Amino acid sequence: MGACCSCQRIEKFEGFYIEDEVVEKPIEDEDLYVRRGDNGARVRPQGSSKYISTYIQQGKKGTNQDAMTVWENFTGERDAFFCGVFDGHGPSGHKVAHYVRDLLPSKLSAAAVASSKGLKVSASSDSGDENASIIIDDGSSHDSDKSQNQFYSSWKARILKSFKEMDEELEGEAEIESYCSGTTTVAVIKQKEHLIIANLGDSRAVLCTRDDQDLLIAEQLTVDLKPNLPGEAERIKSCQGRVMAMDGEPNVFRIWMPDEDCPGLAMARAFGDFCLKDFGLISTPEIFYRKLTEKDEFVVLATDGIWDVLSNNEVIRIVASARKRSTAAKLLVDRAVRAWRYKYPRSKIDDCAVVCLFFKRQRPLLTKSLSEVTELSLNYTELESQNYVSSARSDDGLDTVLNCQVKEKSSDVPDESEQLVDSLENVPRRRRPTGNLENVEE
Repeated sequence: MGACCSCQRIEKFEGFYIEDEVVEKPIEDEDLYVRRGDNGARVRPQGSSKYISTYIQQGKKGTNQDAMTVWENFTGERDAFFCGVFDGHGPSGHKVAHYVRDLLPSKLSAAAVASSKGLKVSASSDSGDENASIIIDDGSSHDSDKSQNQFYSSWKARILKSFKEMDEELEGEAEIESYCSGTTTVAVIKQKEHLIIANLGDSRAVLCTRDDQDLLIAEQLTVDLKPNLPGEAERIKSCQGRVMAMDGEPNVFRIWMPDEDCPGLAMARAFGDFCLKDFGLISTPEIFYRKLTEKDEFVVLATDGIWDVLSNNEVIRIVASARKRSTAAKLLVDRAVRAWRYKYPRSKIDDCAVVCLFFKRQRPLLTKSLSEVTELSLNYTELESQNYVSSARSDDGLDTVLNCQVKEKSSDVPDESEQLVDSLENVPRRRRPTGNLENVEE
């Protein structure tokens, strides 16, 4: 926990919390409707669809610096999705987050179309490829099998190239102060059974899948790229940057310039923050691949406002228990806000942005009783083409995951984080939160 940048300027905040009730900030007109993106993609800045649930909420630290986006029919493919969350930091972090949100998917889409037309897209050594961590999880341990995964190898090159160009363009954007401001990014690209994850910073992607007993389990797909990780710290120190924690935050390690106690950045990779790019900070993402199976249910992308107070298991349990897919992301944010108030009552609640991408098509329920919900069977299918409504607030009327029992840890004593969620229901409050918390199975 802790602010991403120690020198972050806090602007005046006219909060929209009334006791325990969350009052939503009005939405600008341009965000009310799905927009057209490159190659016919449908760009959804918020809301829900058949396979998507998103929600974003401002915290109490000032301007909301989180952003998110979903591109349906990405690259013109009917069964392709791009999902991303962006967590800005620094005086102009909100501008950086929105700038990257708007341009990065377009760059990746253009690179994919160019590649499909036979134009070469390579990950050259000067793109930072030597710093990229590539993990393949395709159920095979043979290098020859991995090298034949054309989906992975082609997207690896496009992602590295696009991230490099994105950072260069940000540096040249005179209207955005990015010398001491930046943003993290975690994004997924899904096409049929293929899932590519690109991670830059300390936001996180977590997969919900099932074990052999059909219990839900959480698999973290990314690594929180903090400055004190051995590989990250070694790179930073080799570039004369410093990694240390402040006395008041002994567990929050930050990057500092060689001879100045600034900017105190709490992540090892980010777009922007050019004051640190000569001292170990990089914009090269870690890239992960997973081949989806019928055991996989959904993936959750979220900024650290969620992960600072909820564990991976808690997150998938909350999302899986939502009565409708369209409410899953908001339900998760509502629960995180309550966890912030309970666990860190003297801290300012962080901004929260969540994107949930579901993998399976479900039949609509005739009733909403939980007993009938648990009896409805699921069949794994690839995402098929859908006629999406123009409103960004569509309500699909589908339940998320059935038989949503989460596998418990082997220990009989739950850890502090697990006890927290179970105890939240007993916290006295003068008003009930606005989320559908009563629909969450414990």
